[in-house]
Amino acid sequence: MEDLLINSTLTTPRISFSKDGLMEIIGKSIPDAESNFWSLVSEWFRIYMFSPATKTTFKLQIDYLNTSSSKEILHLLYRLNELKDRGLEAEVIWLFNLNDIDMQEVGKDYEHMVKVPFSFLKINESVLI
Repeated sequence: MEDLLINSTLTTPRISFSKDGLMEIIGKSIPDAESNFWSLVSEWFRIYMFSPATKTTFKLQIDYLNTSSSKEILHLLYRLNELKDRGLEAEVIWLFNLNDIDMQEVGKDYEHMVKVPFSFLKINESVLI
């Protein structure tokens, strides 16, 4: 299995998913309805689930997302529950701008919907993961 790296665009985030268990989503996510952006990401993660690392870490630094992207990210986070149920480690690190209370709340909403631990890190706007 190869790692997945998708560079960001004006409407899609940077995706860096490693077979070693580090998954990063960085940027704005507002792909249009015709885009297959999230299907490619979901398919890679589906295959990863057959032979996951002993620890999977999701680092998310989302500037803005639309409803369809929110659902796709939640679907990925739900899959982390499966890893936990299989006795593997999984965690989410949610990074958000100091002044972006909305994105902090999005992360808190996700935290309440999944069974894996979340860490919340406030960052300055210029910091990237």
